[in-house]
Amino acid sequence: MSETKGAPLSGTIMVVGGGISGLTTALEAAEVGYDVIIVEKNPYLGGRVAQLNQYFPKLCPPSCGLEINFRRIKDNPRIKFFTLAEVEKVDGKPGDYKVSIRLNPRYVNENCTGCNACTDACQAEISNEFNFGMDKHKGAYLPHEMAFPARYVISPQIIGTEDANRCKEACAYDAVDLEMSAKTIELNAGAIVWATGWEPYDAAKIENLGFGRYPNIITNMMLERLASKNGPTGGKILRPSDGTEPKSIAFVQCAGSRDENHLPYCSYICCMASLKHTTYIREQYPDAAVSIFYIDMRAPGYRYEKFYNTIKDDEKVTFIKGKVAAVEEASGDGITVTAEDTISGEKIRQTVDLVVLATGMQPSAAASKLPADLQFTEDGFVVNDFEKGGMFAAGCANRPADVMMSNQNATGMALKAIQTLVKR
Repeated sequence: MSETKGAPLSGTIMVVGGGISGLTTALEAAEVGYDVIIVEKNPYLGGRVAQLNQYFPKLCPPSCGLEINFRRIKDNPRIKFFTLAEVEKVDGKPGDYKVSIRLNPRYVNENCTGCNACTDACQAEISNEFNFGMDKHKGAYLPHEMAFPARYVISPQIIGTEDANRCKEACAYDAVDLEMSAKTIELNAGAIVWATGWEPYDAAKIENLGFGRYPNIITNMMLERLASKNGPTGGKILRPSDGTEPKSIAFVQCAGSRDENHLPYCSYICCMASLKHTTYIREQYPDAAVSIFYIDMRAPGYRYEKFYNTIKDDEKVTFIKGKVAAVEEASGDGITVTAEDTISGEKIRQTVDLVVLATGMQPSAAASKLPADLQFTEDGFVVNDFEKGGMFAAGCANRPADVMMSNQNATGMALKAIQTLVKR
């Protein structure tokens, strides 16, 4: 296993995206005997799952799944990967693709031992994108504690500064290479699986919900990081404005989803995510009151329905069926949620300590179309053309899905990629 610089053998399957769908696709194909190349834009594999505190409905940490997958990758010589890499162009046909890949500099080579000396030497701090900007980290950093590969990164923001020189001087292993530059390589592949994942919808675009104007309005993924032990607060869910423990929390469902002005579709995961987040809050704050404002609750399947019923039976949790009209700041940094209860017909104004917006799931390809001959929906999801074959979308690149569905779909797309090679 290594980050490779050479071209793959003919018949290789390329997987674009190293999140849970990409990892599953790669492992399923490699473990039945096919060579696989993973191309990941981040400096680490793991994708969105690496940012989670727990999976639902079992509520186990993502480390238990990612750790096993990383071990399988390390043990499988058929899998090679590039991080900080992006596909620039795809030419060719099923069974014979030529792919141009841009490799961006990490400024740290394979000599890195993870000693942390570069971080200690660095003085500059930059926004921590892994924690959605809720804290900062040094300009020389390990992306997160489970990062794979476990190699540090020097931010481009400090290249050319004294901080960068300090990082290089502090490294006893000659691992810091400030002369690294971006380059483009050409690879061949017989089939390509696009597992480019998803982005949280930009809640600042939903003007009536107040995100970005008031600090105590956060998103569901921000709450996920707050609840994580390796998050900005060490796992404590605290109000951003003053660091205090919230005594009342409101969840606003379908924040951007099922809205013709934003995301017209149901994002599938948001309801279950908020139910999961309710368990985080109830565990930390047994006396806290939780309100969930929803249009419809979606709990697909027996296990999810059972999970929903458990939350619904909690006397500290109130479900309010009604679309939220406005979220505004109240006195004392409180937040007021205004909605109409569609069951009683009454207008509700509820003031709470913290509001969590259940923002929707948007495919990464919506922001910038993938550089290949693919079909897309109006919303940016890739439409699989099985008759044409050769290139396929897995997981959330194809449709909104949770981790379990993404894994199942990725296994199917690995099979489709293999069938492309067999037909050659």
